[in-house]
Amino acid sequence: MAKHNTHRAVGRATTPVSNARVAARGMGGAAVLGTVLVGSAFVGGTAQAAPTPAPAAPVTAPAVAPAAPEAAAPTVVLNTTEKLRWGSHGGNVADLQSGLNQNGANIAVDGKFGPRTHAAVKDFQRSNGLLVDGVVGPQTRGALNGGVSVPSSGTSAPAKKSSSASTSSIVERARSVVGTGYTWGGSSPSAGFDCSGLVTYAYQGSGLNLNGRTSSQITNGGRTISQSQAQPGDIVSWPGHIGIYAGNGQVIDASGSKYRVTERGIWGNPTFVTYR
Repeated sequence: MAKHNTHRAVGRATTPVSNARVAARGMGGAAVLGTVLVGSAFVGGTAQAAPTPAPAAPVTAPAVAPAAPEAAAPTVVLNTTEKLRWGSHGGNVADLQSGLNQNGANIAVDGKFGPRTHAAVKDFQRSNGLLVDGVVGPQTRGALNGGVSVPSSGTSAPAKKSSSASTSSIVERARSVVGTGYTWGGSSPSAGFDCSGLVTYAYQGSGLNLNGRTSSQITNGGRTISQSQAQPGDIVSWPGHIGIYAGNGQVIDASGSKYRVTERGIWGNPTFVTYR
């Protein structure tokens, strides 16, 4: 028998590629020429998908604090810069009376500043730690208005007379009628004067308003001071009688006993009252 040549011819060697194809087909055919296909593993099992990430926790919006309620502005009771006292009248007095009633008073709202309004003002001043003089000035008005200031008008107000100028004019006016006869209830040079009529006449035009007309009303409506504090133009008061302090221990008064207006020395122990 002819001998079979067991040696392969030169150039016919088996390449690794053919073997690789066979191997690849035996492993599922997923590899081609030694390259692994995407999504396949070079093992017999199926490729595993990447785990799904856990959902993110929901974001909670920060709590918003409720807005603080706006404070209500206090109500202005007296929308005026005018001083109110015994004898004043009109709409501003009516507003004052309404404001006093809101603070516990029980008075008629009639626009007339009389004894009941005067007493109610003093009670309000006493309750609020103010000077108890029965006059509604800046401090009392501010307390009634809850601390709200009253703006001045757009026009410039004339400058107020100084206290010394006002009191000086009071003395000059009283001194100008010295010698005029005494008349009960009189309040003018032509009609004569009684004691309170002279004081009222002397204060006219001074910028300082009196509370009331009788001697007791005028005395109670002002602020009591000592004699050492008294200035010319203040009031000197005895029971049932008043006059104008002229300084240096002198008083100008309409004397019922002298039957005329006189300037003389102060006697006894009078009370001194000021409206400054």
